[in-house]
Amino acid sequence: MKSPIRNRKYATEITADNEGEHVRIAGWVHEKRHLGGVFFLVVRDLGGFAQVTLHKGEVEKELFERVKKVPRESVVAIEGKVKSEKKAPNGYEIIPERMEVQSEASQVLPLDTTGKVGAELDTRLDARFMDLRTERTKHIFIIRSRVLKAIRDFLDERGFIETNTPKIVSAATEGGTALFPISYFEREAFLNQSPQLYKQMLMASGFDKVYEIAPIFRAEEHDTTKHLNEATSVDIEVAFVSDKEVMALLEELIAFVYTKVMDYPGLAKLNLKLDVPKTPFRRINYDEAIKLLSEAGEEIEWGEDLSTSAEHTLGDIISELYFITDWPCAIKPFYAQPGDVEAEGKRKDICNAFDLMHPKVELASGSQRVHSYELLKRNIESKGLSADGFEFYLDSFRYGMPPHAGWGLGVERLLMSMLGIDNIREVVLFPRDRRRLAP
Repeated sequence: MKSPIRNRKYATEITADNEGEHVRIAGWVHEKRHLGGVFFLVVRDLGGFAQVTLHKGEVEKELFERVKKVPRESVVAIEGKVKSEKKAPNGYEIIPERMEVQSEASQVLPLDTTGKVGAELDTRLDARFMDLRTERTKHIFIIRSRVLKAIRDFLDERGFIETNTPKIVSAATEGGTALFPISYFEREAFLNQSPQLYKQMLMASGFDKVYEIAPIFRAEEHDTTKHLNEATSVDIEVAFVSDKEVMALLEELIAFVYTKVMDYPGLAKLNLKLDVPKTPFRRINYDEAIKLLSEAGEEIEWGEDLSTSAEHTLGDIISELYFITDWPCAIKPFYAQPGDVEAEGKRKDICNAFDLMHPKVELASGSQRVHSYELLKRNIESKGLSADGFEFYLDSFRYGMPPHAGWGLGVERLLMSMLGIDNIREVVLFPRDRRRLAP
């Protein structure tokens, strides 16, 4: 990692081998220690920590006093000479010749950036700019950046086209009331729940493989550790494939992401060592899930969705990533393709839909999609929705729509499960939930 500023060096760009060289560092005053005639100032930057050492009588008195008085978390730029010191961070210290205080911090801080004094999550989120200065939080978001890059690399290498679909829409993606209405000139519009309708429409364009990484909005009044009202979703859609093929793509993607993150040094700051999940992931169908739950003492009526409690029970039974397949059509969206009853021996009311589960949380859902105009229209109306409200979407099925399948993966839930984090708000810079609209 190199500093973007000419002549400035990150703490990790300097080593004991630079002894005797003049360097310039810049960052935040992380800690101060006064031991007799020696004063230590630890400066923190994106790379890490640099120790600045001042021996009374060996540096100018005015500089010694200025360094002593500078408040913690002030922004400083320091120029000095590198000296080898095994006890210092990175094996060196800097003997300063000049210090510029570029921004002096208030004496009372909203939280302790050293991590020695803990803070409640709400306090950290209220002062997120400072929480990001802590090593643990910093590394969470560097890992998030690496995860997003790995996802793009994986899909780009496989010929996917990245797309951007509207986030202001006229109709619900899946019906229901979990929508945020907004005033759109003289009409009402909504924040989009999902790019689902648009990525399906792109299958009619001849773009065989598309993906999008973008925010989605759900006006659900959940107040749990795994729900957000604004989240980031990875969505893909692929033409001329079945649900089984996009399931294989999803598990390959997850394993690829783990591979790209597992060697990141910052994992040590989270006390983590990642193991790449083995593929293929286990697959159980809905009926098998119901049976496992019944054996564990949790009764679910056939055709009901799985409750959070049921998901946790399954997670206790299956301690790995796994798929639940072959869901009842009644509890899946109108665009999920019903199963081929004759070819596969399935019930008439089963569809080719799947969920990817971590033992603690659902990560993704997907399906093979209906590509018949007539069936899709009937499905929309069977859900109590008006086909007229979906005319813009249905039109794309009139003029040659190939069979297609896809899924949506929650970025925050993937990060939670990878990093062993219990609250989804920890992996979002500025979370939006039932209670939080600022910062």
